Amino acid sequence: MKKFIALVPMKANSVRVRNKNIRDLSGFPLFYHIIKTLERCRNVSGIYVNTDSEIIKEQISKDFKNVNIIDRPEHLRLPAISMNEIIAYDLTKVQEDYFIQTHATNPLLKSETIDKAIEVFTSQNKHDTLFSVTKILKRFYNQKGSPINHNIKILLDTQNLEPLFEENSCIYIFTRQSFERSRNRIGINPLMYEIEKLEAVDIDDEYDFFLVKQIYKSLIKKNIK
Repeated sequence: MKKFIALVPMKANSVRVRNKNIRDLSGFPLFYHIIKTLERCRNVSGIYVNTDSEIIKEQISKDFKNVNIIDRPEHLRLPAISMNEIIAYDLTKVQEDYFIQTHATNPLLKSETIDKAIEVFTSQNKHDTLFSVTKILKRFYNQKGSPINHNIKILLDTQNLEPLFEENSCIYIFTRQSFERSRNRIGINPLMYEIEKLEAVDIDDEYDFFLVKQIYKSLIKKNIK
């Protein structure tokens, strides 16, 4: 089994949730959770955190001796910067060929899920990349009010609708070669990898943070976390 390098971007400032990556979640800063998850992965051989936060740099140096820091340069700190540009920069600092990228805002993602995704990707040769998705069985409409995945004259049960798949930003698996070819973490012929809805919760706003906190409390009571 090939070993993969984990790339984890962590910016200092967040627009919708202030200081999101260092906010407390169950007694630890949010970003601790994804690092601990990655450290438990069998198929991840190294972790690199790209950040412009001095607090994150200091805390990682103190508590995670085997995690590497990539200092985010000024030109990559603007809000409109694409994640692909950050990955391209990371690849100039890491001399490996196989990568998985995730985010600190995915604290419910399991190490077993990451390992399984890597195994699925490496067991095939048809797809050049893999990204995680959440299957959604709901009725969708476009901005003009036209149905997207259903016929309003035929009221199917939601479980019988044509599913739509949301890119949930939890897992991106790619190689140096695929990235250099497409300049994108999602390549020319990607494989969608479905993961559980609960694991795919992404902290994007204050409601998401509240939701994850409640989930964590429940999991701790059940001795799952």
